[in-house]
Amino acid sequence: QVQLVESGGGSVQAGGSLRLSCAVSGYTASSARMSWFRQTPGKEREGVATIDNYDFTTYADSVKGRFTISKDNSKNIVYLLMNSLKPEDTAMYYCAADKFGRLRYSNTWANWGQGTQVTVSS
Repeated sequence: QVQLVESGGGSVQAGGSLRLSCAVSGYTASSARMSWFRQTPGKEREGVATIDNYDFTTYADSVKGRFTISKDNSKNIVYLLMNSLKPEDTAMYYCAADKFGRLRYSNTWANWGQGTQVTVSS
């Protein structure tokens, strides 16, 4: 059974940083695409960043240059380092895993975590 558990969310002032972690079990993060999505109430889930099994990364335009996705294959953990945070980054952040997931389409990801809240104050 695949289980994704996010952690590392919290409250931070604008300009600050947070690092989110996604612990993966029942699935090998190194052999699949892993991603981070975010969602605010009343809005669709938005793809933030993806890393594939070749460590190729893709980012949403809104976070390029500020966020970095990475993974530790030995620990089966995926990270999202978020720098220069803005109030508009406030959202619930979700980890997702799938062999064929596409960043633009949340419905292409079969496995999801429960989310971790990030709140950025101005």
